[in-house]
Amino acid sequence: MTTLSTTHLQHAHAVLSSRALIRLVTEIDDNGPIPPRALDRTLTDVPVRHLRHSAERARVLGLVHVQPGAGLSLTTSGEGLADVYDTLARWARRHSYPAPACDFTGRIQHTLALLAKPPALPSESGPQRLADDPVARAQDSAGLARLRRLLEEWLYTNPQAAGVAALEIAA
Repeated sequence: MTTLSTTHLQHAHAVLSSRALIRLVTEIDDNGPIPPRALDRTLTDVPVRHLRHSAERARVLGLVHVQPGAGLSLTTSGEGLADVYDTLARWARRHSYPAPACDFTGRIQHTLALLAKPPALPSESGPQRLADDPVARAQDSAGLARLRRLLEEWLYTNPQAAGVAALEIAA
């Protein structure tokens, strides 16, 4: 597997960091399929318009499908993305990123944004920069490289779900 460019990671961030998409995928992962016509009652913290748009986008990206009799369910790609989201959130919570008090969705969004940035160069990561910059401190963590690999593996395995063409990843 090849390493993804910063451009690919930025594109994946744009696709995968939607608050409504994160809530949809993690809700189904945590609680099972969402019954037909119960989407807006299940995720009351997300505006209905955003929720419906995200559900449709998730279907197009192959993250969810409608299971007859059960409702909206995760596909294998969606289950993998839920695992990635969980891992990102756990890392962020452990490192108090982006702040000690932050919600689950915010932690995922900020960590995806961090992964979309090019890694700090050694000359830029001196002690003063690390002391002054929370992003530099987070980038300095060895766990961040593991998160980047996890995201890249998921993107490589599910290029259509991330909206990244398979040929672009292989290049």
